[in-house]
Amino acid sequence: MRSRTPDRLCAEAVELARQAAEEAVGPEAVGTHLGAQADADRVVTHSFECLDAAYRGWHWAVTVARAPRAKNVTLDEVVLLPGPDAVLAPEWVPWSERLRPGDMGPGDLLPTGADDLRLEPGWTGEDEPAPNSAVALAAEEDVVVTDPHVQPAPARAQINAVAEELGLGRSRVLSRLGLHLAADRWEKSHGPQTPMAQAAPAACGSCGFLIPIGGSLGQAFGVCGNEFGPADGQIVSFAYGCGGHSEAAVIPAPPAPSELILDELVVEPLQLHPDRASGSVEPDAPAEELGHS
Repeated sequence: MRSRTPDRLCAEAVELARQAAEEAVGPEAVGTHLGAQADADRVVTHSFECLDAAYRGWHWAVTVARAPRAKNVTLDEVVLLPGPDAVLAPEWVPWSERLRPGDMGPGDLLPTGADDLRLEPGWTGEDEPAPNSAVALAAEEDVVVTDPHVQPAPARAQINAVAEELGLGRSRVLSRLGLHLAADRWEKSHGPQTPMAQAAPAACGSCGFLIPIGGSLGQAFGVCGNEFGPADGQIVSFAYGCGGHSEAAVIPAPPAPSELILDELVVEPLQLHPDRASGSVEPDAPAEELGHS
């Protein structure tokens, strides 16, 4: 094997390498010569300190080379490379791993992988024969009804219409893993361990504003329908709760006023003026007070 000792002529071409770096980025960004390293036969890379404050710990790498039996050294390339203490960008992460709930906006599309573990194949009826097809007609001809009171079984092709009404026409549905992940998210955001639920007077399972949902998750979750509640229109656990519970603070009806009772059997003594206790009147009183005309 040939030695990786730097070629003498290429190693001595320090000024050629510096001039190339200065022409590429400017003399103010090129520092002292840090050394030379042999990359191949008659191929040497010179390193210069990078003085740019934005690239602390980086260095300029200028590669020079010469042809066999030639004495002229030529320039290969000028690049900026990181050193041991260089500040580097974090490792690239695919978008599918960077995506977080709430990142999607209007017009954004989120493709779902064919091997997504959250989904599993649903019943689409693609394996059923099409209506009026040769296979469907042959299946109908094989059905022989001897009893006139017995209706023949429906053709397999008619199951598609029933499946669409039941919502079974989707190519993929949530798998058991997908259901568990959804339940964990909903339990974390609106579950019994949240501060709101800890201070609630009762759970959502007994609230009149709880709207039930279908499917297996409907056994533990529902939709809040209280417009004044903190989770209006969101999926909540039956064990969640808030101060807007329908039975938390029922406002009592105001009491009806009692009926007016007039008691005519009780005589209440009244305190009269001392001068009028005997029924007399003053002698100089006007005739109007005496009742004379």
